[in-house]
Amino acid sequence: MSQTEPKTIYLKDYQVPDHLVDEIFMNVNIEESFTIIEASLKIRRNPEASSNKAPLCLYGADLETLAIAVDGRELSASEYRVEEEKLLISDVPESFEIFTQVKIYPDKNTSLEGFYLSGSMLCTQCEAEGFRKITWYPDRPDVMAVFTTRLEADKKKFPVLLANGNPTEKGDLDNGRHFATWHDPFKKPSYLFAMVAGDLVKSESQFTTCSGRVIDIHVFVEQHNAAKTDFAHGALHRSMRWDEERFGREYDLDLFMIVASDFFNMGAMENKGLNIFNSSAVLANEKTTTDEAFERIESIIGHEYFHNWSGNRVTCRDWFQLSLKEGFTVFRDAEFTADLHSRAVKRVDDVTILKTMQFAQDAGAMAHPVRPSSYIEINNFYTLTVYEKGAEVVRMIHTLLGGELFRKGCDHYFDHNDGKAATIEDFIASMHAVSGFDFTQFMLWYEQAGTPVVEVSSQYDEASGQYELTFKQTVPDTHGQTGKKPMLIPVKLGLLDEQGNDIALDIEPSEQFNPMTSVLSVTQAEQTFVCKQVPARPVPSLLRDFSAPVELKYAYSRQELAFLMANDSNEFNRWDAAQRLMVDVLLEQIKGFKDVAKVAVADELLAAVAAVLSDQTMDLAIKARMLVLPAEQYLFELMNPADVDIIHQVREAVANAIARRYQAEFRDLYQQLNQNKPYAFNFQDASERSLKNIALSYWVRSSDPSAMTAVETQYRESGNFTDRSRALGLIVDYAAMDVRQQYLDEFLAQWKHDPLMVQYWFGLQAGSEKTDLAAIQTLENNTYFDIKNPNIVRHLIGAFANRNLVQFHKTDGSGYRFLADKIIQLNKSNPQIASRICSVFQGLPRHTPERQKLMRVELSRIKSEPKLSTDVFEIIDRILS
Repeated sequence: MSQTEPKTIYLKDYQVPDHLVDEIFMNVNIEESFTIIEASLKIRRNPEASSNKAPLCLYGADLETLAIAVDGRELSASEYRVEEEKLLISDVPESFEIFTQVKIYPDKNTSLEGFYLSGSMLCTQCEAEGFRKITWYPDRPDVMAVFTTRLEADKKKFPVLLANGNPTEKGDLDNGRHFATWHDPFKKPSYLFAMVAGDLVKSESQFTTCSGRVIDIHVFVEQHNAAKTDFAHGALHRSMRWDEERFGREYDLDLFMIVASDFFNMGAMENKGLNIFNSSAVLANEKTTTDEAFERIESIIGHEYFHNWSGNRVTCRDWFQLSLKEGFTVFRDAEFTADLHSRAVKRVDDVTILKTMQFAQDAGAMAHPVRPSSYIEINNFYTLTVYEKGAEVVRMIHTLLGGELFRKGCDHYFDHNDGKAATIEDFIASMHAVSGFDFTQFMLWYEQAGTPVVEVSSQYDEASGQYELTFKQTVPDTHGQTGKKPMLIPVKLGLLDEQGNDIALDIEPSEQFNPMTSVLSVTQAEQTFVCKQVPARPVPSLLRDFSAPVELKYAYSRQELAFLMANDSNEFNRWDAAQRLMVDVLLEQIKGFKDVAKVAVADELLAAVAAVLSDQTMDLAIKARMLVLPAEQYLFELMNPADVDIIHQVREAVANAIARRYQAEFRDLYQQLNQNKPYAFNFQDASERSLKNIALSYWVRSSDPSAMTAVETQYRESGNFTDRSRALGLIVDYAAMDVRQQYLDEFLAQWKHDPLMVQYWFGLQAGSEKTDLAAIQTLENNTYFDIKNPNIVRHLIGAFANRNLVQFHKTDGSGYRFLADKIIQLNKSNPQIASRICSVFQGLPRHTPERQKLMRVELSRIKSEPKLSTDVFEIIDRILS
């Protein structure tokens, strides 16, 4: 099979492994330019395997094999064979020990999978199939073993040697070398293996568990990041305590370690007891970290820690079950953030990402079920659908069962699957066992791709006081799936009377969520629910808290949306009403667009903005989010065909009109909130800063000269990065080019020794409309740009393609050519990053015919590359087909 026609892996073809590994001992000898890995595996034939004569199959990639021995006898070349990435040995005993010795070259490993050089340290990334780049092994998640790892290296260059588990032995050796041995008593799959060697500094703290055990916590970073670890310790302590209280899960090892790496393809990795993080996902202080980044870091630290149970102690049987650990854990980390800060604000932020990005995936070429039925490259399925939509599926189970039964279901799942490789069916079986709920139809959420569309109509009979809601659901066709079945869709419903108060609900059939909210289970293609004893025609508050990941269509009038904005007791739905009103106004202007000077802003929207500004009771964080217009990307997804230039011009015109109309109000609001008090990361202060900076951005748009003076003052005088970054962003977008460049140069000069700030500097420019392709190419030649660093690539090339829509989608196709060149280049060194950048093209069918044609030319050029990775091939092939 050629490299451009890779093999497809199917869920239906799953078979249990022929052999199991009980224990593995690894001796890792790190030399100057290579590493020798000696691995001893205690293996036995799987009693559940279909054949008792199958050869031993071990996986390996980029390994220089030096020796292979079975039960102490070295094998000759004729006693084994290597086929692609498989080492096959026939006629092995029922149980035996195999020894392999291989040489690898971490400094040449640019894929950032396996064991690789990350800056000055060596570290691993083994999920999904990176362990095979370290040694020969049955590298699949349903093979779980006890790992013992001994590392040996030059003590001066690599004074810190880490691996999973607890430390058991360490010491000095001859020639300035030393060693450390680690033992993890819990069985785990190879994707959870980790080791690190580097010149790192350590910060320490301790956590006492609910049973009184004292856990040592170590955070390792390079010297230049030593001042940024305090927040990580606090976030981890909060995560550990929350998981004990909310889910009854206690940490199991004696030591928990975090390592920060500046070179990492993902956000972080939950390796058992040794989490490796992208530096941007763990390092923080007020001088370099925004409020949003503090919350994101806290959430990611929580996410990786929560994996200790939902992913590690109970892992996934195969990669088709990826959402079993990821979707479930995203739900858990969202609940963690909601409990610590604001439930409504967290819901707004999560749904914004879901609607803007995951819905786009559902509607694009890469649409796939939460549990895919096939894949070519598993790395391509670490997606928003698996993670965020997967979390929404778990959230629906929580909604349908209620918090108490859901917790019992989780306890059942953990208790019955501890130490096992589980499936989504195992998780659902536990939920059924404690509740008796029939999940047969609900399983379609895991099997059917696409975002369901739910159309709702209402009818009120004044004589009987009956109010009817009729739901019609459809699930659109997607790649490889047509004629889909109706889903089980939980719809949280409230009704508001003329005064804006909730009406007590008497509705059949439904589950009562509270006296004023019911959960309707929409299970049919068309279904009507009747609410009795309704004194007057109500305004429905539909899909409260976004109780299902669906596209809801209801013919709200603009007056009704404004009414919900002002009165709905559900804060999420107040925000959602504002979004719907804004979308209605924006789409009307986009569809009728002739000239930007003729863009008009509906009186209903202006009045709604005024009402939000004057509301003194509203949560400040919700108010800030209600004032933000829907993103251009979200508007793009609502149209077909969609012209990014028109969308941009209309959105800018509407934002500017709002800014001019309420210039004084935005100025006063900014000045009221601009207290310049000492920085603290907490919900109240973060809410004030959020609203203050939204007000400042509108004030700048109003063209009041004093606004830019306020921006420059904020940048110069603020002691926290939240306010400084907002100010610099406004300077980059609105100041004269010479002033803009002056501030950018000053910023880089101040922060050039901080990798995270340099990344921010690239991303800020790349996402600005003022930065054209020529400027991007100039930035590529900057001293601090390194295409081998995935963080830099994401912040410059990724931000340009994903956020700078007007410049990237220039009708001469130059942006597409540029990105195609970068994908071809990255395909040779880091296919994972290359494939993720490819996803920007998945919106191809929605673009104008002219842009579609230009995109197809570049996509075809990429596909014709002679050595295209499976990562990139799969994405490109799906988009083109």
